[in-house]
Amino acid sequence: MKIFFITAIICACWLVFAQSCMRMRTTDNAAREDFAKHNTPFTPAFFNSGNTNLHYVVTGSDSLPTLFFVHGSPGSWDAFAGYLKDSLLRTRYRMISIDRPGFGYSNFGEALNLEEQGKAISALLAHINNGKPLCLIGHSLGGPMVVKLAADNPNAHISNLVILAGSVDPAEEKPENWRVPLDRTALRYMIPGAMRPSNAELLMFKKDVEEMPKDLASITCKVLIMHGSKDALVPPANADYAKAHLIKAKEVQLVWFEGENHFIPWTKFADIRNALYTLDMHD
Repeated sequence: MKIFFITAIICACWLVFAQSCMRMRTTDNAAREDFAKHNTPFTPAFFNSGNTNLHYVVTGSDSLPTLFFVHGSPGSWDAFAGYLKDSLLRTRYRMISIDRPGFGYSNFGEALNLEEQGKAISALLAHINNGKPLCLIGHSLGGPMVVKLAADNPNAHISNLVILAGSVDPAEEKPENWRVPLDRTALRYMIPGAMRPSNAELLMFKKDVEEMPKDLASITCKVLIMHGSKDALVPPANADYAKAHLIKAKEVQLVWFEGENHFIPWTKFADIRNALYTLDMHD
């Protein structure tokens, strides 16, 4: 009985800890203080799209073309904070980074499939449209997200698409059957913070990724694909797959980072920043 009581207490403590920690997000006040140190004006905002309240941040002038960043899983807008604070990029772009649905401050914990996320974010794209060229940038699971956004919004002034280590090849998607009990049994309550919606959406992505061939084939803008040759999380074959299926794209460029892993937005920051700065944004 004593062992049961101790075990129950440990489990209860873990549940409290699990749901209060590892949310992988930065408060607006903390971000504002950080951005102020870099003399970067910072504007957080919310946009209501149906049942989803999307949180996003903006830097740069509204009169400039837009770089629109979409993070992977798990994650939040601050995955791209370094880019939003970059003084070189701010001379040329308005930059927006979002918390995807289920993460950060966008209905945290409520995972949606790719189509549902796409509908919510598409409404935001219409809301922030300033009539200037728009570049969508997605890392990891943000890669297929920006592919879907570009496919679903052909009239949104999208001039460029940048896929960073994006997971787009159905054949490269592992079954990962172990995710099922973690999502559909009481075990889900043991998953800490942002890892719970991440597990749920990655499970749904097994079906979502089947739409990638059709979405890739419908894209007509210029596309830049960047991938690490030693990426163990999203195999390099995904980059080759994307290039082969972008049959209507105005231009496709594939850049390999030799010896690099999955985390190129940070390990190859300077290279990616320079590539973004020199984009041809004429749509």
